[in-house]
Amino acid sequence: MPDRAASVLDVRGLKTVFRTRGGEVHAVNSVSFHLEKGELLGVVGESGSGKSVTMMSLIGLLPSPPADVRAGEVLLDGRDILKIPPQELRRVRGARIGFVFQDPMTSLNPVFTLGDQIMEPLIEHMGMTKAQAASRAVELLELVGIPDARRRLKSYPHQFSGGMRQRVMIAIALACDPDVLIADEPTTALDVTIQAQILELVKSLRQKLGMAIIWITHDLGVIAGIADRVMVMYGGHIVEQAPVRELFANPQHPYTRALLKTIPAISGPREGRLEVIEGQPPILMAAPEACPFRARCEYRHDRCDRENPARRASTA
Repeated sequence: MPDRAASVLDVRGLKTVFRTRGGEVHAVNSVSFHLEKGELLGVVGESGSGKSVTMMSLIGLLPSPPADVRAGEVLLDGRDILKIPPQELRRVRGARIGFVFQDPMTSLNPVFTLGDQIMEPLIEHMGMTKAQAASRAVELLELVGIPDARRRLKSYPHQFSGGMRQRVMIAIALACDPDVLIADEPTTALDVTIQAQILELVKSLRQKLGMAIIWITHDLGVIAGIADRVMVMYGGHIVEQAPVRELFANPQHPYTRALLKTIPAISGPREGRLEVIEGQPPILMAAPEACPFRARCEYRHDRCDRENPARRASTA
């Protein structure tokens, strides 16, 4: 079994709901996982499975109301950051946990230069002078592969391509040397060539800096190439966790098996076929008591309507 006491991040029993006029949406349901120092954890699942909401719940990025983190612990080096004051949590977000959002164009402020936006957390959280922050900002832009970095500090987001803006977002997330980097589908809006460049960049930065990374995606091909361990989510639940090689070789949960079948095959009996998962994701208005995948599962039986089968995590 893994040594959870040595984990940089340990999430236990996290529950998040959204209060709406039609009732409560149970978006995150008793989610528990850990992240080891230097590990890259891939989080996969369909849109609406709870991947992003889970990670935003960890660090207070959801608006309240309507969001309500109702239960759970989020231990960062043993301290529950769900219980710390908002101002202190803001410092944790800036200095200990970096977050890279999916769309860099809407995440970057269009009226401030890139230099100002990189320097802000350095001045706010690291106590640097403006000159020190500018020097560090140049180093960060060079680290993420942006040429002529000092001149580029005066550029605005619209003057950069999508791939370059995403590199800037990574630079901002790395500004304060965080222990954990959360990347929320950071390559989804980019073409495949730029995606490959960003993935190589992340691999390189991980080797240089040794930080732990949570990589959220719906692309199992990406996970196969970069992750140490995979967490599969469905209907606000974790349905399976396993080392990446084991998950691909021997998936245990019917949803994981169905996901893997949707990857196009280039040879063999499935060559050229595009598999789909029949049915629709669950509506999360009801309290999570039954198996969320039961309506789409070929192995469904009566027990699945009454309870959610216990999940068994593989740690080999």
